[in-house]
Amino acid sequence: MKSASPNKIFVRHEQGFEVYVLQNESLEISLIPELGAKIISLVNRRSGREWMSCPAGGLKLFRNRPGDDFASSTLVGWDECLPTIAPCIHNGRALPDHGEVWSMPWAIDQEAINQCRLKTSVALVVSPFRFERCIVLRGNEIHLHYRLENLGNEPERFLWAMHPLVPIYPGDTLELTAESRDLLGTPSWLSTLDIGAMEPACVKTYAGPVLEGRAAIKNLQSGDRMRFLWDTKLNNTLGVWLTRGGWNGHHHQALEPSNGWPDALTDASARNTCGLIQPYAQLDWQVIIEIEPSKKYE
Repeated sequence: MKSASPNKIFVRHEQGFEVYVLQNESLEISLIPELGAKIISLVNRRSGREWMSCPAGGLKLFRNRPGDDFASSTLVGWDECLPTIAPCIHNGRALPDHGEVWSMPWAIDQEAINQCRLKTSVALVVSPFRFERCIVLRGNEIHLHYRLENLGNEPERFLWAMHPLVPIYPGDTLELTAESRDLLGTPSWLSTLDIGAMEPACVKTYAGPVLEGRAAIKNLQSGDRMRFLWDTKLNNTLGVWLTRGGWNGHHHQALEPSNGWPDALTDASARNTCGLIQPYAQLDWQVIIEIEPSKKYE
């Protein structure tokens, strides 16, 4: 669906940070370059649903230091995980929890802003990578363009995962392909469908390798849906994360398109279930997120 009105970008200030807001008639997405290009808000302007999670105590923004435990972060919204998800030692490098990029400031491309694109990038410190993400709105779709560059003279293994923490509302369900369900083995929490009705629990699991990159969170009461579509040529894994009070008392969910498993790059590298990028090469991939309903409620 194409938006009847043009996209626009503006900057507001929140708790001492610059927040870049990309908006059209359907959606509003807000990110903070200084905080790992974290997306702190994603609102369906037609239904009013906020798709980014926020701790029960409210939005509290602050900087983290490289190497911090992710549990000590703001735990707001959407980060990127690279080049690992779990902390590990890989090729003699100490890689932090949830990777390097979520705790680093990213640069924002001012020229891209003039074209109504939110393009941010970061050069990693421990690993020889440069990472870039560009966000474009097309009606009720969010188009994400990623680029990873290997700045070193050796081939490098890496794990990448989207990490969008989504609040859980009564009636929320997971819409997964039959392929993903088979790979997950239909655990009890998945067979109940209504994740809002789960007992206190904490689950992290994977479906992979998958041939079809498609998964969604849908609310059966409101009709709101967030659907992820991605090419599985480079990213053949779907991570699923749910906590119903089981992890530090938090309640949120995440569907995580990814390029491998398990969460520690050391383990994934040993199993050959992660990405490989050649010296001085670059890899590009895309993800599309559809936010529905695309029409205003009557």
